[in-house]
Amino acid sequence: MELLWLWIVLGAAVLILLFVWATYNSLVRLSKRIDEAWADIGAQLKRRNDMLGNLVTTVKGYTKHEADILNKFSDARKAVAAAVESGNVRDAAESEVSFGKAIQGMRMISEAYPDLKANQNFMHLQEEIVDTEDKIQAARRFYNGGVREYNIKITIFPNNLFASILKFGARELWDTADHAELDKGLDKSATEIKF
Repeated sequence: MELLWLWIVLGAAVLILLFVWATYNSLVRLSKRIDEAWADIGAQLKRRNDMLGNLVTTVKGYTKHEADILNKFSDARKAVAAAVESGNVRDAAESEVSFGKAIQGMRMISEAYPDLKANQNFMHLQEEIVDTEDKIQAARRFYNGGVREYNIKITIFPNNLFASILKFGARELWDTADHAELDKGLDKSATEIKF
């Protein structure tokens, strides 16, 4: 009879160890997917920042007295780059809101200079930026999907017992609620970057 209890206890211990092992591996896999998605967001934001640097150079050739708007735009680009580099999701989302306001200033400049809007380099950069914005949005959705799946996994029972022991904490979603504040003053027909 004692041997039967020993086998039951050993069997239960093995099952618990297998469950912990499977939970750990799935959490690591999800965490790596989230890190990969974050890296993709960073790469797309860097790509956009590089293109926007070229756009600013193009605009400067046409506008000599719009330095204040161009400086704000450049500062916003730097803030986005620094926030992504830091890895802080909240800072990156907040800097994106500031960046959106700076883009509004660039739109005003382009409306004031018809020759600028006709420039082939400017038009090509505009198309590339719109494409990159779509890629950033897709990367954000992938990131948030991974974070949501991960956060659910670490909060459901019995995973929550082992996740805290194994030092897996909740990850932060890329919150787009701040973008609603930015959109309040925008013309709804201007949903893409048009210069």
